[in-house]
Amino acid sequence: MESIHRSEEMCLAQLFLQKEAAYACVAELGELGLVQFRDLNEKVNIFQRKFVTEVRRCDEMERKLRFLETEIKKDGIPMLDTGENPEAPQPREMFDLEAIFEKLENELREVNQNEEMLKKNFAELTELKHILRKTQQFFDEVESERRAWFASSQRTTSAQVESRVDDAEQPLLGVEHVREAGSRLRFGLNEGEQQALNTLAQEELYTDDGSSLIPTDGRATDPGQPKGHLKFIAGVILRERLPTFERLLWRACRGNVFLRQSEITEALSDTATGLSVQKAVFIIFFQGDQLKSRIKKICEGFRASIYPCPETPQERREMSIGVMTRIEDLKTVLGQTQDHRHRVLVSAAKNVRMWLAKVTKIKAIYHTLNLFNLDQKCFIAECWCPVAELDRIQRALRAGSDESGSTVPSILNRMETSEAPPTYNRTNKFTQGFQAIVDAYGIANYREINPAPYTMVTFPFLFALMFGDLGHGFIMFAFALFMVLKEKRLEAQRIKDEIFQMFFGGRYVIFLMGLFSIYTGLIYNDAFSKSFNLFGSSWHNPFDVDTLLDENPEKLLQLSPQQSYASSPYPVGVDPVWNLAESNKLNFLNSMKMKASVIIGISQMTFGVALSYYNHKYFKSDLDIKFTFIPQLIFLSSIFIYLCLQIVAKWLFYDAQGGHTVFTYKYPGAICAPSLLIGLINMFMMKSRNKGFYREDGTIDPACHLNYWYPGQSFFESIFIPVAVGCIFVMLFAKPYVLWQQRQQRRALSGGVAESVLLGLALLAIPVMLLVKPLLLWKRHGAMKRRRIAALNRRRAPRGIIDTESFAIQQDEGFVDEHQHNISVHANMQEDGAEVLHHEDTSKQAVESGQHGANDESFGDVMVYQAIHTIEFALGCISHTASYLRLWALSLAHAQLSDVLWTMVLRNGFLQSGYVGAVLTYLIFFVFATLTVSILVLMEGLSAFLHALRLHWVEFQSKFYGGMGHAFAPFSFEKILEESRNSEESCS
Repeated sequence: MESIHRSEEMCLAQLFLQKEAAYACVAELGELGLVQFRDLNEKVNIFQRKFVTEVRRCDEMERKLRFLETEIKKDGIPMLDTGENPEAPQPREMFDLEAIFEKLENELREVNQNEEMLKKNFAELTELKHILRKTQQFFDEVESERRAWFASSQRTTSAQVESRVDDAEQPLLGVEHVREAGSRLRFGLNEGEQQALNTLAQEELYTDDGSSLIPTDGRATDPGQPKGHLKFIAGVILRERLPTFERLLWRACRGNVFLRQSEITEALSDTATGLSVQKAVFIIFFQGDQLKSRIKKICEGFRASIYPCPETPQERREMSIGVMTRIEDLKTVLGQTQDHRHRVLVSAAKNVRMWLAKVTKIKAIYHTLNLFNLDQKCFIAECWCPVAELDRIQRALRAGSDESGSTVPSILNRMETSEAPPTYNRTNKFTQGFQAIVDAYGIANYREINPAPYTMVTFPFLFALMFGDLGHGFIMFAFALFMVLKEKRLEAQRIKDEIFQMFFGGRYVIFLMGLFSIYTGLIYNDAFSKSFNLFGSSWHNPFDVDTLLDENPEKLLQLSPQQSYASSPYPVGVDPVWNLAESNKLNFLNSMKMKASVIIGISQMTFGVALSYYNHKYFKSDLDIKFTFIPQLIFLSSIFIYLCLQIVAKWLFYDAQGGHTVFTYKYPGAICAPSLLIGLINMFMMKSRNKGFYREDGTIDPACHLNYWYPGQSFFESIFIPVAVGCIFVMLFAKPYVLWQQRQQRRALSGGVAESVLLGLALLAIPVMLLVKPLLLWKRHGAMKRRRIAALNRRRAPRGIIDTESFAIQQDEGFVDEHQHNISVHANMQEDGAEVLHHEDTSKQAVESGQHGANDESFGDVMVYQAIHTIEFALGCISHTASYLRLWALSLAHAQLSDVLWTMVLRNGFLQSGYVGAVLTYLIFFVFATLTVSILVLMEGLSAFLHALRLHWVEFQSKFYGGMGHAFAPFSFEKILEESRNSEESCS
């Protein structure tokens, strides 16, 4: 189980493969997936390697398979994917696969070409069918109207006949009112106007004897006919282009054309695109070859299809019969063609996934063989592999040699190298998500402690501390549980949505996050901002009904712990009575969560420092154990662990009632509980502490030990701070000095005297720069403070002696009102910060100067490295402790948002009564549920997730984790096929 906590032990191996066995051996290693090959031909161009021809052949086969997949998807045929992992084909099988793919591609392309041609002919014949039908209807209408008009014209007077003779001398369609009406044809005319226009047009299309200028009697319009007869052109055009087509045709021909059109009710297939479009049939009557040429050009510009249309009814009838016969024949042929294409695609769909896997494996094998060196008789390869899997690798090589029939076995030889091996951490579907969280920050150094096993617990726990709601945690838990239970079905569906894939990949992380959130919600006693009274509150109400009625309704009633609190606390979590405390609920919860955040943060940082010990021990670095780990642990213990012990002690021993002894001191009550904040400040300032409690009136209560936790506290704390400072100097100078001393022993004494003197002066200058100025400023500040205290005492002498440093502390030490003391502390923080920035700049200069002179691993390099890490650790302990307060801050924000959502949304429905209230509550609940899931679960969950990432990457892993390694990338068919499938899905 060592591999869980530390990466696998790796080795560099050299392979000697016979030429005839190389392909089979690489195929077996690809199925095994435990070998990472190195490129031994880095200086050789990729197009000049031995197997580039085979790789190109595989690329061509992949192209043909993609063409088959496209055609299969176009017809909506499901591709069979049994999940079977076919074996890598032998090299000779490439020819068979190429022949199959070539045959399928040629057959499909030929079928597609024939089908396209048949569809085009079918579309043209369909359009011609509609043209013949519509034109015949038009000519029949004209013939019936001509006969009706001729019968009525026989009853006209002779004056009307003479007038018509005069009108016959006018140009064809040349009367002014017809020209004007034609220009307005089908644009804004009502039904009456269009009927009048048709009447005028009919009068112009007939001669005096009643014969029509449009041939309808079966006679062809040859040159021997009278010049009054018209020619016509029929065709099909897109319906949306028809108005513009009419307007341009009328203007270009100056009104000397007559157009009739009729819409086709059914949708037709466009011969160019194959899409369904709406079209219309048109017929244009004109006179003269010049107009004919002009009309054809306009039709070409509007992409109208022109078809030949006979002039006599008999010829149109015969052509219609022929067209219908050809359409039926085309339907039969087209159906047979589509059936044949469908059969070919169905047959290919059964094997296309398997073919693609085989081609991918062949390509991967030849690409890997291009990484090898080629000797006269064998291939030479170098690879990284886990030491624990060498036996399996040997068996795979023997299987490959036996399969190829090679008489010479393959040889695996371990090599010694100083190169850093890759990092290989074994994972499964549960640990994979947590390992990805760790690797996102940086791949672990080879064989260092892997944080993933601990992250499985700490990450969801820290998330839950910030999320902290039982109801919201249950929603998250239920969602993750659904994905866990249905994971096989969801994997089989291959859902391509990126967001869903992200959630599904982290389903076990979300599962634990929801489970831990339920636990912390139970501890906080918070579910949708409400509490559960499961075990009965430890507080009771001392007020009776008469007292409550007599009180002012706006007055807040407080429950005194001496009168209302039982001796035992609530069994699990926070007492539900605090949910009713409007005035001091936040004060209590904030104090509890803030202190808990500090304890949890310091505990995790201490655990990180403890893990660094195992790294140092594994790498046999005694210097790091003595001069890094031990000083770091002492530094943490003397300040931060000591603070945690004080917090726990205050929780355990200093209650609200008092009257007992704590650490040999009598504890009167809550007002005498020591302050954590003031105690920590006094500890760093090394100030003397007066015994007893100094009241504002100058009197002293000797029984109230406000400034002392235990006897001898000042003595021990005066030791802790120097010890912590001493640990910083040990971390800064001890290891570089020991390394320098070891180096000096290996150098000649003659050339080291001057260097020793210079290095001694340099070492002496560093503590001078670090300590002299702060000590002088501290001394000056102390003198100024003593003068201020003396002046203050002189002003307050009549009222009694008051020690401002032991001013009375309120119930919550987080709100102490000591203005003078706070001002001095902030001033010191600013001055110290300036010094820190100065030393960081000095370190940067040292880094820059160290890059230019001394050789690798010189004393200057070691000193700079140690200085950077020492300063980072010392300052990081303070900043990281403050950073863990985000556990409290985000928990507070989440609880307040949940309370606002309940009060402002769902509560409004509960306030209504009757049927209206029931309906309103039903509707409001959907709004409440939507806002809860979108804001409190998703957005707040994402925020808590990111903050938990920060706490693990920076605050925890920085104590022991290098993260400068490179991942183990084995040659694995499984991973290659998965990447190929994912890229295919993303492209589609």
